Amino acid sequence: MTELLNSLAVAAAGMSLPEAVAVLLAIAYLLLAIRQNIWCWPAAIAGSGIYVVLMYRAGLYMESALQLFYIAMAVYGWLCWRPGQQQAHSLPVTSWPLAFHALSLGIIAVLTMSSGYLLTSYTSAALPYLDSFTTWGAIVTTWMVARKVLQNWQYWFVIDSVSVYLYSSRGLPLTALLFCVYLVLIIFGYRAWRLSMSKYA
Repeated sequence: MTELLNSLAVAAAGMSLPEAVAVLLAIAYLLLAIRQNIWCWPAAIAGSGIYVVLMYRAGLYMESALQLFYIAMAVYGWLCWRPGQQQAHSLPVTSWPLAFHALSLGIIAVLTMSSGYLLTSYTSAALPYLDSFTTWGAIVTTWMVARKVLQNWQYWFVIDSVSVYLYSSRGLPLTALLFCVYLVLIIFGYRAWRLSMSKYA
C-alpha cells in the first residue's frame, strides 16, 4: 500500500491538468465499456482529443495519430452499440476463432516492423518500435471492442503492459499509472463480457 501511495504522489507531482482530465475520461470510458454502456464512446472522444496533443508533445507520433483513430472508432462504436428496438444490447458479445487471431497478430507484427523502421529512418520519434506496436495493436483491438469481441480484453492486457513502460519513459507518469489501473480493470472486463456472452449462448 505504501508503494502505491508513493507512486500516486510522484504521478500527481508530475502531472498536468490536461493529462489529469484525460486520465479521468479514460477511466470513465473503461468502466462504462465494462458495463457495455454506450456512453463510454463520448468519454473516449473527449479523452482522445486531449491525448492527441499530449502524445505529440511527448514525441510519440504514432500514439498521437492513434488518438485520431480512437475518435473515429468511438463514433463507429456508438453506431454499433445503439440499442435495438427489442433489447438493450443489440450487439451481443462474441468470440473469435483461432484463425482470426493468427491473422490479426500477423497483421500487427508486419505493420509494427514496417512503421517502426520508417519512424527510425525518417523521424525523431521516441521508441519507434514500441510506439508502433502499441498503436497498431490498439487499432485492431479497438475495432474488436466496437464489435464486442470477447478476446479484446486479452489483447489489451498485453498492449497496456507495454504502454506502462512507454508512457513512464516519456514523462507521462499519471498516464502510466492509469495503464496500471487498466491492467486490473481488464480482468473484470473480461469476466463481465464472458458472463454476458454465456447468457445469450
